[in-house]
Amino acid sequence: MTAELVRGQNHPLPRTRLEIRVSAGKPIVAGATLGDEQGTVRGAEWVAHPGSPNLPGLEVSKLAAADHRFAVDLEALPESVHRVSVLLALPTGVGGPVRFGAVAAPFVAVTGLDGTEVASYTITDLERESAVVALELYRRQDVWKVRAVGQGYAGGLAAMLQDQGLSQATELAARINDAVARGMARSVAPPPPRPGDEGRVRTAAAGTGGTGDATPGPSGHGPAPTTPPAVVPTQPSATGSANPPASATGSGSAPASATGSVSGGGPVDYRHPGRTPTAPPTPPPAAPPAQPGQPTQPVAGDASGWTMDERLYNQVWGMFEDLARTTAAYRSAVDFADSRMEQELDRVLSDPRSRIGTAGDAARAEAHAKHTRLVDQARTAFDRDLAQLAAESGVVEPALPPAFAGWDSPVWQGYRVPMEIPMALRLGDLHLPERPELRIPMLMRLPLERGLWVDSGRAGTAGGALADSAEKRRLAMDTAVAHAARLLAVYPAGEFTVHVIDPAGSAVSSLAPLVQSGAIGGPPAVGAAGVAEVMAKLTQRVDLVQMAIRGGASDSLPPDLDTAEQLLIVNDFPHGFDDRAVTRLRYLADEGPAVGVHLMMVADREDAREYGPVLDPLWRALLRITPVPDDHLADPWVGHAWTYEPALAPAGSRVLHQVLGQVVEARRSWKR
Repeated sequence: MTAELVRGQNHPLPRTRLEIRVSAGKPIVAGATLGDEQGTVRGAEWVAHPGSPNLPGLEVSKLAAADHRFAVDLEALPESVHRVSVLLALPTGVGGPVRFGAVAAPFVAVTGLDGTEVASYTITDLERESAVVALELYRRQDVWKVRAVGQGYAGGLAAMLQDQGLSQATELAARINDAVARGMARSVAPPPPRPGDEGRVRTAAAGTGGTGDATPGPSGHGPAPTTPPAVVPTQPSATGSANPPASATGSGSAPASATGSVSGGGPVDYRHPGRTPTAPPTPPPAAPPAQPGQPTQPVAGDASGWTMDERLYNQVWGMFEDLARTTAAYRSAVDFADSRMEQELDRVLSDPRSRIGTAGDAARAEAHAKHTRLVDQARTAFDRDLAQLAAESGVVEPALPPAFAGWDSPVWQGYRVPMEIPMALRLGDLHLPERPELRIPMLMRLPLERGLWVDSGRAGTAGGALADSAEKRRLAMDTAVAHAARLLAVYPAGEFTVHVIDPAGSAVSSLAPLVQSGAIGGPPAVGAAGVAEVMAKLTQRVDLVQMAIRGGASDSLPPDLDTAEQLLIVNDFPHGFDDRAVTRLRYLADEGPAVGVHLMMVADREDAREYGPVLDPLWRALLRITPVPDDHLADPWVGHAWTYEPALAPAGSRVLHQVLGQVVEARRSWKR
C-alpha cells in the first residue's frame, strides 16, 4: 500500500533498488546529493546533476524535464553514505518559470522497479522558492527510510547546495545551469500542452509493465496536443505534460473520448476554445480484432485528435516516447543484472574459503547464470515491445501526409499545394542502437519556433568520418535545400518565402533545385555587400512587425511588406559577415521566429571560433542537425542519445524539382 507522506513524515523502504519519479508540469532540474552520517556533502563529487549524472548506485536525468525517472541502488552506495537527498530546481536563463509558485505542485514518488509505489509526496506551499529538497533517503541502524522534506530556497540552486555544506556551491550551480542550457539546446522539444491542461500533473505512472525487478516496463506517456497550432507561435516547454496517445507497446493509455477521462487524471475537455461547440472529434479508427493470445493489430491514426493528420502526429509522438521508455527500462534491467553479478562475485572473492576450489567455481558459475537469465528475461520483454512498435511503424509510415512523409514516399507523386498550414513537418528520422532499423519520424511543429543549424563540421559518429570537409559542406547544403523545399511545399501558395546568403558562391550545385525552379525570393546574395543588404532587409521587417504588434496597429504595415513567413538560409558562416552583420544575425535568431522570420544556418562552428563565447547564445538558440547520421539529439523524457538522419531525396530522384515546380506554378496562379 502506498504511503502518502506529509512534510516531515518518514516511511521504511522495503527494498534497496528503487526509482524516484518526479512530475512537475513544467521543465525542472532533478539531482541528488550523497551525505555522510551527519548529512554533510563532502564535495562536488558527491552531487549527481545533469552535467555529471552518474554516481555509484545513483543516476539522474541529463535534461531538465517535466517528468523524471532515475534509479537508486542503495546497496551500491559507498559505505560512508548514509543519506541521499533528492533536489529539484527551476532552470535559469531558458525563459521558463522562475519560482515554484508559478507551476503545479511537484509530485515525487518512490517506487520499485516494477512500478509499484512505495511512498509519494506532493510538495505544497512553495511560492518564491526556485529550488527545493524534495525527499531524503536515509539509513538508520542499517534500515533505509524515506522522509518528506519539502525545504525550499528562494536563493535557488546555489543557496540549496550551500545549505548542503558545499563551499563551492555557487560555482557548481553555474556548471549545472550551463549543462541544463546545453542539454535543452540539443533536446527534441515535444509539442506544447493543450490549452487548459497546463496545471494538471500526473500523480502516478500508468501501465508500467515488466517481469520482476529486473525488467521494469515503460510508463508510456506520450505528449499529444489536441488543438490546431496557434497563429502566433509560443515557446514550448522542454517537455510536454499532456495525455498519452494510444501506445503500440501496450504501455500507454487509450485515447479518451470527448467527454471521457484519462487514467490517472481528471476529466478532459477536448473542445476547441475558439470554436463553436458542435460534434466531438472523430474517434480514431478501430483496430481489427486480434486472434486469441495475439496482440492487437495496429492501425494508422490510432490516437486522439480532431483530424487524421493530428491523430497521426500524436501517434508518431506516442511511438517516440514508447521507444524511449521501453529502451530505458531494458537498459536499467541490464545495469541491474550487471550490478547484481558484480556484487555476488565480490562476495565470492571476499571469502577466502570460496576463492579457489569447486565451491568458488560453482558460485561464480551461478552468478553468471543468474545474470544471463535476468538479461534474457529483460530482452524478451524488450523484443516484444520492439515488435509491436515495428508493426505500428509499418502501418503508420505509408499513411503519413506529405508534411510528415519521407521524400521516397509515394504520397509525393500525388502532391498538390495545400490550402492550410500543417501542424508539423518532418526533419528526418531518429533511431537507437538497440534497433537501428526501427526509425521514428522527427516531426517539428509549425510555425517554426526555433531556427535550424545544419552542422557542416565534424560529426561524432562514423557517418561523419566518411566525408571530407568539402563533401561534408556540400551534404550540409543539400540537407538545408531539402528542408527549405519541404517548407515551401507544405505552406499554401504565397505564404512562405526563402532567402539565401551564399557569400562565396560555393553552393551553386546544391541550390540548383531552388534557383532553377524560381522558388526563392531572389538570387542568392553573394559578397559582403549582399550579406549586408539581406540582413538589413530582414532586420527591418522584424522591427516593423514588432512595432505594429506592440502598438496594436498590424493593419498599418507598409503595403509592400511581404507578410509571408520568411526563411533565411546562411551558407558558409561567418564568411562575408562583419561585426554588424553578426549582431543582426543574433537578433534574427532571437526575435525573428515570433514574427515569422526564421533562420537556417549551414556552418562549421570551428570556422567561427574567433568570436569565442560571443556566439554561444546563437548556437544554443538553434536546433543542431547534421547532414550525416549523428547521435547528438536527446529525447525530452529519458535523455537517450538518438541517432539523427536527415530527410533527403533519394539519389537521382527528381522529386524536389517536381514539387518545387508545382509550388512556383501555384504561386503564379495565386498572384493573378
